[in-house]
Amino acid sequence: MENFWTYIFWNNSIKDWAIALGIILSLWLVLRIFSAVVIRRLQKMSERTATTIDDAVVSVLKSSVLPFLYVLAFYYGFQYLQFNERTTKIIHTAILFVSTFYFIRIGIAIITYFFDQLISGQSGDERRRKQAIGIMLFVKMFAWIIGIVFLIDNLGYDITTIIAGLGIGGIAIALAAQAILGDLFSYVVIFFDKPFEIGDFITVDDKMGTIEYVGIKTTRIRALSGEQLICSNSSLTNSRVHNFKRLQERRILINFGVTYDTPTSKLGKIPAKVKEIIESIDGLRFDRAHFKTFGSFSLDFEVVYFVLAPEMAYSLDRQQQFNLMLMDYFAAEKIDFAFPTQTLLLNNQTPVEIKNAFQQ
Repeated sequence: MENFWTYIFWNNSIKDWAIALGIILSLWLVLRIFSAVVIRRLQKMSERTATTIDDAVVSVLKSSVLPFLYVLAFYYGFQYLQFNERTTKIIHTAILFVSTFYFIRIGIAIITYFFDQLISGQSGDERRRKQAIGIMLFVKMFAWIIGIVFLIDNLGYDITTIIAGLGIGGIAIALAAQAILGDLFSYVVIFFDKPFEIGDFITVDDKMGTIEYVGIKTTRIRALSGEQLICSNSSLTNSRVHNFKRLQERRILINFGVTYDTPTSKLGKIPAKVKEIIESIDGLRFDRAHFKTFGSFSLDFEVVYFVLAPEMAYSLDRQQQFNLMLMDYFAAEKIDFAFPTQTLLLNNQTPVEIKNAFQQ
């Protein structure tokens, strides 16, 4: 029996192999107990709390930390054994690969959690979470690139050439894909700055419609006439965008003119009557009404009021109601709206008034 324990297998005795295996199994048992007792209790506690950070911690522990600790237990047990240089290097390389993999996963999980928290604190978080897929894709890609460079460096290779190559290649790609990268950065600006979101009604230059989709390169807008407009993100961020969804109330400016033969007593009553009409209509707030200027063929008034709702149809209904009530008042007071006229003097005698056939 003594000869059995001293038997050499792969540069180590059977006794050394048994001790190493005992160390690995003991550590795995401790980790199993830790998983069954501590992590399970943490999971139950997290289910009773309203916060999400404890859920994220438990998730990271189960998905990344525990598997990594199992691998470390295996590695620690093998440290008791003696191997040749090649085998030792293979084991170290494998552990380095596994460690890098799990560290990257833990880092991505932390970034994803804080990113989700940033999104969930905003309105329309489900839509914004879908928009964030593109950003998270590039974040994960960048994390894996950093991890691979770190791994190559720890394997003993000179990464200076690799970094220089990445830099030159990055510059070449940036020059070749300048428009695409511009749209990508514009997408990030749209995501964080939020000049508009899905469902917003906007106008850009002479185009108007509702935002349907915001992608990494393009934004799709459903136009009023039914067709879909596809605009690059950079063109939108470089343009003046009118976002009507965030409109709280509409300011309405009206100009009208009355004839020059209107008596002064009636002119003075028009602003007060306009105010009375506006205040009698639900959903309107009076601002001002004044006899403003002496026009070429009319006495001009300017009226400003606010519609206390953003909907266009609602605003036009109130404006129509105001116009009709103003016309009824003018008809009752025998006040005439002015329209373009010209006066010609024939031989410096009787003036002849010629009225054009178009209205103001």
